[in-house]
Amino acid sequence: MSRVHVTEAESEVLAALWRRGPLPFVSLIEEVKAVQPWGDATIKTLLHRLIGKGLVTSVREEGRQRYHPQMTREDFIRVELRGLAHRFLGGDPAALRRILDEGI
Repeated sequence: MSRVHVTEAESEVLAALWRRGPLPFVSLIEEVKAVQPWGDATIKTLLHRLIGKGLVTSVREEGRQRYHPQMTREDFIRVELRGLAHRFLGGDPAALRRILDEGI
């Protein structure tokens, strides 16, 4: 998957979906609020941004909408690390591997 910019705030919404799986809106709000003091409108805005980026989908299940992440946490981390390698190491993932192996 190609790199899509995800803000730190948007990643909190994704993290809630990765922790608990597909969620209806009310449960998603509760899960995000367990770690962030944001209002419902803020979380809704972040969710809609993620939907617009194709990273979350809304599926009608059992009479209500449930939100599904379209990227695993592992794939997200992989894409982000590749982006860092490209940005800071001239696109050399082996250099990033060496840094991680040696510790920072």
